[in-house]
Amino acid sequence: MKNIKVGIVGASGYTGLELVKILLKHPNFDLVYVANSEGNTTIDKLHPSLMGVCEQEVKKADANDIAKECELVFLALPHKTAMAFVKPLIELDVKVVDLSADYRLPQGIYEEFYTPHTDAKNLEKVVYGLPELNRDDLRSASLVANPGCFPTSAILGLLPFMDKRIQNTPIIIDAKTGVSGAGKKLSEVTHFVNVNDNLFAYNPLMHRHAPEIANKLGVDFDEVNFVPHLIPLTRGMLSSIYIQVDGDFDAFEVLNDHYKDAIHVRVSKNPVDMKNVAGTNFCDIYVKQKGNILFISSAIDNLMRGASSQAVVNANLMMGLDEDAGIPNIAYVP
Repeated sequence: MKNIKVGIVGASGYTGLELVKILLKHPNFDLVYVANSEGNTTIDKLHPSLMGVCEQEVKKADANDIAKECELVFLALPHKTAMAFVKPLIELDVKVVDLSADYRLPQGIYEEFYTPHTDAKNLEKVVYGLPELNRDDLRSASLVANPGCFPTSAILGLLPFMDKRIQNTPIIIDAKTGVSGAGKKLSEVTHFVNVNDNLFAYNPLMHRHAPEIANKLGVDFDEVNFVPHLIPLTRGMLSSIYIQVDGDFDAFEVLNDHYKDAIHVRVSKNPVDMKNVAGTNFCDIYVKQKGNILFISSAIDNLMRGASSQAVVNANLMMGLDEDAGIPNIAYVP
């Protein structure tokens, strides 16, 4: 089988680096194009960890150049910047996996929480890139919106139990993430002195991942009570989820049955932790029931399952490949 030529736009950040690392080892993708907003460098100068591994040129991003070289491109760009590339790339018949928030939500909801949208046409054809939710649609997609890290963790935990949940009761999501989730850009919040030996909530109840969670679960925004916390770790995400349920059922059996064919979801009989999924595309999920209260614990690597490795899974499906092709599955332990 002929290898598929792919590119990355936004190679400077953490998710860009993770994409490079995965694609360099991918059996079916050839990484032929790497770009950022400036160009005129090489990938090992952007990321010294790649010294002696990859010295590929980093170009200044240009849609026409991408179309000449690539069948598919990953956009590891901030919201608003990404949609400016998606529109011309789709017109040039390049398939796109967008890691930003630009195509995850209907236009009205997106504009309420982000910025005015400039590519409403492609919003109508995008597929939300959570394979456990939209696997069949992803196989024929030309544009995929890669999910946010918090929504990935929360939605995967909740999906098996939505038909057991008592309607209109609160969905409570208490989530912790490592500092890499805030991106590479420096800020006062992510300054070492502020993060070290510290733990704090941010944007409680109004974080813009909450409407994404609500939209994909098919519930009202007011029903989702989402509070993210920043913890002094580099990578990892753990979501503690609480819902009220009705009916006589074995929660573990429901969870296990729902994901029996999901190769990147692992159901655990013990409480899950972040270390066992670090560096992989796995989502580990645990559930415990007490009366009509269900506790669900979901762990992912925010840079991998929450971004880059999930993006490659989506690309695999879009290009007719094995879903698991090139996907890291051995955790960074210890």
